[in-house]
Amino acid sequence: MTMPDRYAVIGHPVAHSQSPWIHAEFARQTGQAIDYGRIDCPEGAFEATVAAFARSGDAAAGVGRARGCNITIPFKSQVMALANQVSQRARLAHAANTLRFDESGWFADNTDGVGLVRDLTANAGITLPGSRILLIGAGGAACGVLGPLIESRPCAIQVVNRTASKAHELVARHAALAESHAVELRAGGLAEAGSGYTVVLNSSASSLSGGAIPVHARVLAPRAWALDLMYGAAAQPFIDWAQAHGASGRDGLGMLVEQAAEAFHIWRGVRPTTEPVLAALRLRLSQG
Repeated sequence: MTMPDRYAVIGHPVAHSQSPWIHAEFARQTGQAIDYGRIDCPEGAFEATVAAFARSGDAAAGVGRARGCNITIPFKSQVMALANQVSQRARLAHAANTLRFDESGWFADNTDGVGLVRDLTANAGITLPGSRILLIGAGGAACGVLGPLIESRPCAIQVVNRTASKAHELVARHAALAESHAVELRAGGLAEAGSGYTVVLNSSASSLSGGAIPVHARVLAPRAWALDLMYGAAAQPFIDWAQAHGASGRDGLGMLVEQAAEAFHIWRGVRPTTEPVLAALRLRLSQG
């Protein structure tokens, strides 16, 4: 009897992760035989934990072979050192969230940015080419999404961060990509956010910390979209702020589902339909 291939999300903490449910839905929809779990990894044990999972699997004991994993906070910056092959978007991000255990060598990728772009365009119906985008924050989340945002060909992206030097460093790393796509890419502190953006993306720690909205409402153009990369209660203050100032607010749940779909495609060669999974996940979370 063939055992299902095994996958997992590795991070700390991971008990809250919706990834097992999402990938179970993708597998059911596409007819793929997989088993997806959670692995809570202690600090300092990331490499050993991934290696142990990759070696696991015993058909005689009824345990399928490990074929890949997702990696979440706080280990995304440690993934590329384990891989023989690294995608260009992961190299630009200096982080990866997906590993595929190929026999010829492990492959690392970052699916966060393409997940965000697909949610904005396919699920929210936002036109990104020619738009003006404000990206708030320059941490891991921002690093993961900036490259694909540039490739969506807005006319301009402004990256702002409480520590301006981090925003400048992130922009400098993406300068060649921006030039090749004719995108005006700039950086600055929060006070340099400017005004009149079509799309405002909050990737800062303000949502997790419960802090004040990090920018003035003038950043919102008429009929702008404002999305917080978090979801649930953490994203709600930013959404409420956006809607109070005439913008359309959105959380990061669609990004979560879309980045998972990209990882599923990397692993299985099949792209699931995300719309029903996203709708079911929103219902699931709303019911507690």
